[in-house]
Amino acid sequence: MTKDVCRWGILSTAGIAKKNWHSIANSGNGRVTAVASRSVGKAQEFIAECTASVPVAHKVEAVGNYEALLARSDVDAVYIPLPTGLRTEWVVKAAQAGKHVMVEKPCGVTAADVERMIDACQKTNVQFMDGVMFMHSARMKQLRRVLDDGISVGTIRRIVSQFSFCAADEWVQSNIRASSQLEPAGCLGDLGWYTIRIILWALNFEMPTEVRGRILHGAKRPDSDDDVPMEFQGELHFRSGVSATFFNSFRANHQQWVNVSGTKGYVQLNDFVLPYFGNEVAFESGNHNFAVDGCHFNMEKVFHRHAVAEYSNNKRNSQEAQLFRTFADLVLSRTCDSHWPRIALQTQQILDAALKSAHNGGVAISP
Repeated sequence: MTKDVCRWGILSTAGIAKKNWHSIANSGNGRVTAVASRSVGKAQEFIAECTASVPVAHKVEAVGNYEALLARSDVDAVYIPLPTGLRTEWVVKAAQAGKHVMVEKPCGVTAADVERMIDACQKTNVQFMDGVMFMHSARMKQLRRVLDDGISVGTIRRIVSQFSFCAADEWVQSNIRASSQLEPAGCLGDLGWYTIRIILWALNFEMPTEVRGRILHGAKRPDSDDDVPMEFQGELHFRSGVSATFFNSFRANHQQWVNVSGTKGYVQLNDFVLPYFGNEVAFESGNHNFAVDGCHFNMEKVFHRHAVAEYSNNKRNSQEAQLFRTFADLVLSRTCDSHWPRIALQTQQILDAALKSAHNGGVAISP
C-alpha cells in the first residue's frame, strides 16, 4: 500500500464495474491496478473499453483468474460485482488474502452468507462494505437535518418507497437477474436492497418487529431452475409505531422515490438511488395546511425545496466517487468501521424475511 493511494483490484467484468472504474479514478485516493476475469482476453477487453472512455495514467494489468488477482501484492482492496450466488466464496477468499472488500448488492443469498463474509473480514482486520452509492451523497446529511429538525416532518409515522424499471422480454430471457441460481431474490435483491436500506436509514437503523412480503409476478430465463421475483411488495412494522411499504419491479418504468411522512409534514425524494442528471441533488418537504373559514375549505400548499451542489454522476463530488473515497480513507488509515458491515447484515436480514414471508403466504416474519 502506498502512503496516499488505495490500490484496487476488480473481481469480474460486470457492467456496473465500468461505472466504478470511473468512480475509483475520481476518488483521488484510489487507482485500479488489476482486473480479473475468467480469461485474460476478457479482462483486457474490459480494460480497453474503460480506458477508451476514462483514460488513466498508469498501466492496469489483465488477470485471467480470480485467485491470481487475490495473490497480487499491488492490490489492497477488491471490488466484487460477481453474481450474488458466487459472492460468498470470493468475499471470504479475498478477506483470507488480506484484501479489503467492497461488494455489490445484495451482498449474499442469505444473512448466513453475509455473516460468513463479515466474520472472515473481522478475522483478518479488513474493511467490509456494500456498494450502495446513495449512502455517500452529501444530500443524505441535509436530509437527516430536515428529518431531525422537529418541524419539517415531526414524528415519523409512515415511509413508502418504490424502485423499478421496465425490462424487455429479451432481458428476462438472458439476464442473470432472472436466474434462480445466480440471483435468487430477483428484483427484491437487485432493487429492494435500496428501498429497504432507505427505510432503515430514515429510522436510524431500527429493526422492524415484523416483515411481510408478496411476489406479485415471477419469471425465469430458460436455464433457471425456478422463477425469481419480477415484481415484489413488502411491508414493515416497527416497535416505534412506524409502518413502511416498498415496491420493486422489473415490469414498471423508471421510478426511484421515497416519501417519509410524519405528524407535521413529509419529505419526498424522487431520485434517491441515481440522482437526476445535473449539478445538484435535491428533495422537497411539505407542510400543507387545511384551513376552514365558514363555507371555505382550503388546502393550502406549502413546499420547501432543499438542494445540495453535487453532480449526479461521473464527477469528483458525485456519490459514487465519495463511496470509493470513503472506503479508501478507511483502508489508508488502517481503520475498520463496523457500521458498514452491520447495516449490510441488517438489510440482508430484512430481505430474507420478506422473501420467506412471500414463500409462506405472506405471513409475518420476525427478522
